[in-house]
Amino acid sequence: MKFCVVIMDGASGWPLPERDNKTCLELANTPNLDNMARSGYMGMALTIPPGMEPGSAPACMSVIGYDPVVYYRGRSGIEARSAGVPLGPDDVTFRCNLVTVLDGRMASYSAGHITTEEATGIIKTVNDKLGSETVAFFPGVNYRHICRIKGKEETLKAVCTPPHDITDQPVARYLPQGEGSEFLCDLMKKSEPLLENHPVNAARRKAGKLPATSIWLFWGSGRIPEMPSFEKTYGLKASLTSGVDLLRGLGTMVGMQVLQIAGVTDNLDNDYTAQVEGALKSLEKNDLAVIHIEAPDEMGHRGSIEDKMKAIEQIDEKVIGRLAGWKADELSVLVMPDHPTPIKIKTHYGEPVPFLIWGRKFKANGSRRFTESEAGGTGVMVEPGCRLMELFIHNKN
Repeated sequence: MKFCVVIMDGASGWPLPERDNKTCLELANTPNLDNMARSGYMGMALTIPPGMEPGSAPACMSVIGYDPVVYYRGRSGIEARSAGVPLGPDDVTFRCNLVTVLDGRMASYSAGHITTEEATGIIKTVNDKLGSETVAFFPGVNYRHICRIKGKEETLKAVCTPPHDITDQPVARYLPQGEGSEFLCDLMKKSEPLLENHPVNAARRKAGKLPATSIWLFWGSGRIPEMPSFEKTYGLKASLTSGVDLLRGLGTMVGMQVLQIAGVTDNLDNDYTAQVEGALKSLEKNDLAVIHIEAPDEMGHRGSIEDKMKAIEQIDEKVIGRLAGWKADELSVLVMPDHPTPIKIKTHYGEPVPFLIWGRKFKANGSRRFTESEAGGTGVMVEPGCRLMELFIHNKN
């Protein structure tokens, strides 16, 4: 028996009054997911522990079977592991977004979804000009990067706001605040003149694209606890594919084979076919493959109903359709979002999410579609969500 986990990042959400109070999952055309739902086992899972930030880091940690209460210490440290950033005992890390602030408002949390190539040139300049024995900047993927700070653990006490939480809002009230914040604010302020006339931004303006006007520091993290390997914990060899450093970092930390598949991105241009084929090929040597797809979450952050529906439909057609071609006695599939990203608020929310398990050992429990309401109607609730992996692999329900 082989296993596949499909994480549809941020795919769930809230009813939309302007669309007959349906969610994006309900609005999307998903024949393959719905067929699986009718023959599969559905329910809800609480992936974000009560009181914890509703982010993809603790949520995805839950999905792959690890308790965030035990292992989560901040997102940037996980991403630093993925990027190969060397960390000493007194180092702290921060996520460093490239953002666009216009007229004092957060015009884009992703600098108009700047490309990795463009962003790498900007981060190099920032590191050349602002880097020191104390501070260093490391390029990541697209708008997401890492800032490492030595000997200033007080910066972890600063109250920082993710830029995707404040789209179109005045940024002044959301700058880092409290103890340790002055150092972070100073770095952000000093980045502005460096970016203003950067050749990359000049080219973007000429092309009618948003420029990156500043760095934005948040999601501070200290050292991440060591996590037991997935193979030791669940008895299976596993692989993982994702277009974002966070999931690659998590996979690295639990000893999964992190797949390098051309065309895998965090956006609608993701090559879904290449991603699922690469994951399935990895099952020749592994027992379980995790397919993480970021696009629904990105579209939720943008507040685009149509684009979020499109991302869900692409997953249904190109990923779920391919997996459904396997025999249920050869492959078991777990499909779920990690957290909701409601269109209304354009950010994450800590509510339970629907899950669907399809395979030989699981009997149907009455669902007709893969939606929040259908999953909730089963009466099945897995809490904490990290228990779901054990249920999935060993049918311990």
